[in-house]
Amino acid sequence: MNTLSIDLEYCFGIGKFQHEFKFADKQTNTFLIYAPNGTMKTSFAKTFDSIAKDDKKNMPRDRVYEIRTSRYDILVDGEQILPESILVINAENDGIDGSSKISSFIASKELKQKYDTVYSELELQKTEFIKKLKAVSQSYDCEKEIMETFSENHKDTFFDVVERAFRNGASTIGKYNFRYNDIFDRKENVKKFLDKNTAVLDKYMSDYKVLLANSKFFKEADGKSFGTYQANELLKSIEDNSFFDAGHKFVLEDDTEIFNFQQLQDVVKQEIERIVNDVKLKASFEKVDKAIASNVELRAFKKVIEKENLLLVELKDYDAFKEKVWVSFLSELESETKSLIDFYLSKKSELEKIVEEAKKESALWTQIIDKFNNRFYVPFKVVLTNHDDIVLKQQTASLDFLYSDGTEPLAVNKRKEDLLNILSRGERRAYFILQFLFEIESRKSSAVEQLLVFDDVADSFDYKNKYAIIEYINELHLSNTFKILILTHNFDFYRTISSRLNLYRQSSMAIGDDQRNIFLKDGLYMNDVFKTYLKNIDNPKVFISLITFVRNIIDYTDSNKCDDYDKLTSCLHFKENSDKILVSDLLTLYKNRFSKVAETEIPFEESAKIQDFIFEVANSIIKEGSIDQINLENKIILAIASRLRAERYMISKLPDLDLKILDYNQTRKLTAAYQQKYPDSSNLGIIGRVNLMTPENIHVNSFMYEPLLDMSVFHLVDTYKAVLVLK
Repeated sequence: MNTLSIDLEYCFGIGKFQHEFKFADKQTNTFLIYAPNGTMKTSFAKTFDSIAKDDKKNMPRDRVYEIRTSRYDILVDGEQILPESILVINAENDGIDGSSKISSFIASKELKQKYDTVYSELELQKTEFIKKLKAVSQSYDCEKEIMETFSENHKDTFFDVVERAFRNGASTIGKYNFRYNDIFDRKENVKKFLDKNTAVLDKYMSDYKVLLANSKFFKEADGKSFGTYQANELLKSIEDNSFFDAGHKFVLEDDTEIFNFQQLQDVVKQEIERIVNDVKLKASFEKVDKAIASNVELRAFKKVIEKENLLLVELKDYDAFKEKVWVSFLSELESETKSLIDFYLSKKSELEKIVEEAKKESALWTQIIDKFNNRFYVPFKVVLTNHDDIVLKQQTASLDFLYSDGTEPLAVNKRKEDLLNILSRGERRAYFILQFLFEIESRKSSAVEQLLVFDDVADSFDYKNKYAIIEYINELHLSNTFKILILTHNFDFYRTISSRLNLYRQSSMAIGDDQRNIFLKDGLYMNDVFKTYLKNIDNPKVFISLITFVRNIIDYTDSNKCDDYDKLTSCLHFKENSDKILVSDLLTLYKNRFSKVAETEIPFEESAKIQDFIFEVANSIIKEGSIDQINLENKIILAIASRLRAERYMISKLPDLDLKILDYNQTRKLTAAYQQKYPDSSNLGIIGRVNLMTPENIHVNSFMYEPLLDMSVFHLVDTYKAVLVLK
């Protein structure tokens, strides 16, 4: 990826944007863009994210003017970019679950290929077997049903439960001829019915046991029974008459002798009919049947029970009967089940060997989690709990979050959803960054060159976590694995990234015109602006802009009561002495305060009044044909001039006002007095705009001048033009 060419038109909030990021020419992996709020950052990231997701219904477009035709041509070395090569990282994105990528961190491709081959073979066998099992059981979801019935822990596979169920009972279970879900329904309505009607069921069981006790064939004693199930199993075992052909016979309790299979089958049939048709048992069944009939959702169950009354005996232990039914289905597929189990066992050891080898190679996921735990300051630790399953069963990683507020000795394990409700916004963003760490690492082995677009990833972070993000981005930048675009509207983050990654030549600032056309210009203000200003004091714009910086410095290093501070305040506000302060007075102040400018000469008129000079320069700025939208000096001067014009106007309308009482917050106090005297004035809107837009541009507190860069110079031009015509 030597050159990334971007040509966008009507993509979300972008009217037009054309630019080439020349990674090869600039010998860099990363470009940095500072985009003031409302310029292009979010729309740019959305455009790339839409292309990455390749959702034809949600491609880049103008969401307001939908009739406009959007264009989004993004080329890599002249070829259309591949959607799978783009990843947009936004810490507000709660839709990404990077843990799904952990299974791709097996380092050896040969191991992964081996594993995938074995796993595919097993999946094919399972799929074919489930088709047959579904035909026998007529279950809606036989895989899920049998897993829920026999699983002993989360590590059990489908093969494990089939093997366990079949080995433990397939040889002793008869056949059931009902649809599985007619009794074991999804909503468990049958189970609820059985639990609710224990009295009538117990009466049925009691009557059944009496009949069993009086039978010449069936018996129950000492908690053990020989009933219909055991009789059917006995018949099954002697069905071919070989037992009798060998000279054996059965002698029943009443001395009846049985010499062949048919004779025994007739006896069993007669006894079952005698029990089922017993008047008392029938009466008990009718009570059960009546209770079932009152529930519409049990119609299918009612039909089954009416056909086979004695199933009620089995249903006394619902869960045990469920297991018996599944074993019955497996026994109907005896040869297929044996084949499946044998195949699984033959592959299981092979899989286990692969997993053991993979464990040695899969340290990367642990490294990522450790990196997050060690670098990010959040009230939780991340733990991977199903390491083996990720490889063995291609399961998604299960991440546990151990929360601690520092006041209790033991951390509390919290689910993801609960954790996110507890965390602050910055902490939640750190959690989402963790998901992206997995996603990014999974792409390192991709055959396709990857482009990472970082969308204000450090916004709302405290400084410790902000620097953790910067450290990680720097590692990616130095790795030569990715090409990176970093977008931010946080100027401090912009300057820090530029410095840490040494991106001075690869940093840009986004500017837009009134047609929503976006341009990138070379980055500015990465270093100390004040030092730059002192070197260029002979520039009229810099000379005026220094007023705000120097006033702040005097406030911090001397006093806000000293003469120099008062003089600079009289430059920024209209005071009684404002018209007496000349450009030469300001130059002398600068020279006295800063030895570096002691010998500096200025090419403009020193005898001019400072506020007249400010107005002169402001007037020249608004006449510039192509005004620099990033330039700090333009914004500072327009802000100062707008406020001075507004103050002069209000003072002219308040002739009785004593300026000496306006010692601080002068503009606001003037506004309050003006509003009280002229509550219906049409000029209040313009004065309000001045109050709203200018303070941050005049007081450069701690030299954090992001508000100046974020504010549109066009808004300041409009404000200044408006105060020029105040009447």
